[in-house]
Amino acid sequence: MILNLKDVCKDYKQDKLVVPALKNVTLQVEEGEYVAIMGPSGSGKTTLMNIIGCLDKPTSGLYELNGKNILGLKDSLLSEERLNSIGFVFQNFQLLPRESALENVALPLSYAGIKKKLRRERAAHALERVGLADRVQFRPTQLSGGQKQRVAIARAIVNNPKILLADEPTGALDSKSGIQIMELFQSLNDEGVTVVMITHDENIAKHAKRVVRIIDGVIFEGFGEQSE
Repeated sequence: MILNLKDVCKDYKQDKLVVPALKNVTLQVEEGEYVAIMGPSGSGKTTLMNIIGCLDKPTSGLYELNGKNILGLKDSLLSEERLNSIGFVFQNFQLLPRESALENVALPLSYAGIKKKLRRERAAHALERVGLADRVQFRPTQLSGGQKQRVAIARAIVNNPKILLADEPTGALDSKSGIQIMELFQSLNDEGVTVVMITHDENIAKHAKRVVRIIDGVIFEGFGEQSE
């Protein structure tokens, strides 16, 4: 099991009030799975994504990533685990506008201390995997929305992470580009990449092999275990 959350709760304080965002969430994801976590705005799905992505810690409960108890790690080790185990894909791409596609993709490798020549080789290979071998020197301003998201996906997979965590990955794209990005996620999953996708869109969620729903901070596993 690559991801194991058990009885995870997350509370936020607003003045003197305690507001629960997640309520006893239990979720397991096996290596190689393709899971969509679906819920409306305010359902807790972003909070859940931040916890899965090691960007936030729960108030209580258990979270194991690849067999490691994440909640017991110091911040420096947590950052290292996040860098090596999780690739992030965001709705708004989060690319550096003045850097080329190659330099954007290579960025996580520089944080990991990889030498420049190897960084460039691995970044070029990642761009090739997402169908952008001919766009390595293009800057984000020279790319379409779909191409920007492909660069973001290449950046997310360049470290060969355990999990690809995607937050509304088609939210800023037109329908045609969105379909192409979903096809790319399917291709990566076929190669063995574990994909966890956060979405509010039923049509996007259908691309996953398993759909988990979250409403008011509570997980419902029983809805559409296998998407057709």
